[in-house]
Amino acid sequence: CSHANTLLRTEAEMFEKWYHKMEPSGPSLQLLSETHDAPSELMQVLLWSQGSSCTRGRFKSKFHGATDYFVGLTVEQKCELAERELTEMKHEIQRMKEDSEQTLQNLEAVIEEADVWWTDVKKAISDFEKDIISTISSKKGSIIASEKLLRYMEEKNRQRDLLREKLRLKNYLLKGYKKKLQQKLKQKEQMGETLREVRLQQLQVRNAQYQRKIDEKNEELLQLKLTSGKTVQVLNFYKRKLQDAVVTSTSLMKDISQRKELLGKMEREAALVEEQRAEAESVNRQLRKQLSDYSVPPVLSYVQKKMAVTDLENSLKAWERKVAVAEMSLQSYRRAWNQVKMSG
Repeated sequence: CSHANTLLRTEAEMFEKWYHKMEPSGPSLQLLSETHDAPSELMQVLLWSQGSSCTRGRFKSKFHGATDYFVGLTVEQKCELAERELTEMKHEIQRMKEDSEQTLQNLEAVIEEADVWWTDVKKAISDFEKDIISTISSKKGSIIASEKLLRYMEEKNRQRDLLREKLRLKNYLLKGYKKKLQQKLKQKEQMGETLREVRLQQLQVRNAQYQRKIDEKNEELLQLKLTSGKTVQVLNFYKRKLQDAVVTSTSLMKDISQRKELLGKMEREAALVEEQRAEAESVNRQLRKQLSDYSVPPVLSYVQKKMAVTDLENSLKAWERKVAVAEMSLQSYRRAWNQVKMSG
């Protein structure tokens, strides 16, 4: 029963679809009369259904049993409806397939255009990095790099302007030529001269070719305008980057000069400490020599000398500690200077 109900529901939906297609707005008698490919049986059924729906309310009391009988479709009508529905579905699928193929071709063309554009962009980026970025990254090349960058951008803008002017002139000439051809054709038509069909077709083909070329040049000009805008954006970006690099370079130069001054000060202090250490060593040698040549003095003198020696030894140890500290400071300053030179 469920399967039978499903089949009946499908048939009813198909018939209802066909009925609405034949009667989209209500008054379908004129539409049915104008439809030449509709079968006579289907037209009779549709006419009966419309007439019965109109007269059923008014004559229900008199013809209750005569107008309420069920009118069904024959097997031939069902087959014809199914065939028509199948044909329409095939046409719809074909149209969808053609639309999808056209869309696919458009997308492939867009992808190819994007690939060409991306190849040009990568080539421009590689040339820019080879000519400009390598100069910026090298030592003492900021001024040269900025000048080279400006020359590079000016050359690119000049080439773009020349190409745009060339395309504009070519477009203008083609439009002028087209206008002349149209004027000649109009004059010949006014004079009563009729061109032969072959010549007219040739002119139409040539006109279509020129029109296609004009469209291509216009598209190319639009693409060049877009590329010019992107180039200006890239130029502004690298200008900002160049300004940041110049500011960073100025800060680094100031830092290097400060570190050089600090290094000179450290070297002077180290030289002074070295002189003091040499003097202390000389005094130490003299004291040790005197201590080795010393004969035993009296007890009081011995005590006094002993105290003096102790003081001198303490002073010597203090100077030795100062010398060690100075040497450690000198080594740390030298390591810092070497790091600064390596980073520079």
